[in-house]
Amino acid sequence: MAPIAETFDLRKTYGAVEAVRGINLRVGANSVCAFLGQNGAGKSTTLRMLMGMIRPTSGTGRIFGLDVAKEEDSVRIRERTAFVAEDKRLYEYMTVAQILRFTRSFFPAWRQDLEQKVLKQFELPLDRKIRKLSKGMRTKLALLLAFARGSDLLILDEPTEGLDPVAIEQVLQMIVSLVAEGATVFFSSHQIAEVEQISDHVVMIDHGKIVLDATMDSVKSDYRHIQVVFSEPVGTHDFDFVGVERVSAEGPVVSLIASGNVDQIVERFRNMRVNNIDVAPLSLKEIFLETVKG
Repeated sequence: MAPIAETFDLRKTYGAVEAVRGINLRVGANSVCAFLGQNGAGKSTTLRMLMGMIRPTSGTGRIFGLDVAKEEDSVRIRERTAFVAEDKRLYEYMTVAQILRFTRSFFPAWRQDLEQKVLKQFELPLDRKIRKLSKGMRTKLALLLAFARGSDLLILDEPTEGLDPVAIEQVLQMIVSLVAEGATVFFSSHQIAEVEQISDHVVMIDHGKIVLDATMDSVKSDYRHIQVVFSEPVGTHDFDFVGVERVSAEGPVVSLIASGNVDQIVERFRNMRVNNIDVAPLSLKEIFLETVKG
């Protein structure tokens, strides 16, 4: 199946700063793809390039097969895509009811049923000016405007920022429901628990480069931490095995992060007559911390 969104060696520089450094990613149709990284890793810049809000320095991206860098294609992309930016910027002089009515008029596929459902769940006050809403309420309103749009693709930049735990759970369940109805969601986050809860696929970015691109199923089934104890101190240069992502050594203890080929890696260590081998599964949080630290 062709991807809904993809990039090809996408790059963005600001003077001497390389914010995005050759991103190649694919977002599959009818899925939840998480874009995971620390603040400043390049997530928002990448999303804004996909939406045609920032021009790439080089490389390109496509959504629905359309070129994100072409103005006429960008308009067609926005017709089918709901985007919620990190700053959740809205028309502050409007009331909640006014911005709902204003936004609804632009989208023929607007879902009145979903609008009413989310309004009730989020307890948004229809008569209140947006400038008087709390940060959490503004986030809820921005998400409502995106969810009810009837879009094929939702691109959400830190969608749960500023929300309390109850609201976060509501948002995550809404995302899952939209995907079950045929939508595709690509969302950035640095909240690992949220990514693990709802994502089918995770792309991890660090300092503008992709450092992990895998399905959540493969993360759970294939990634392992292997710790090997030798009889004397060793280096890391002899352990460049297939499947090894990271190696570190402290005296006689070698720690590896493996993304596959675990049985063969363990067998090779056994042939080295080591003192002890320990293999343990890795959570996404552990993979993230080890990868960023590496």
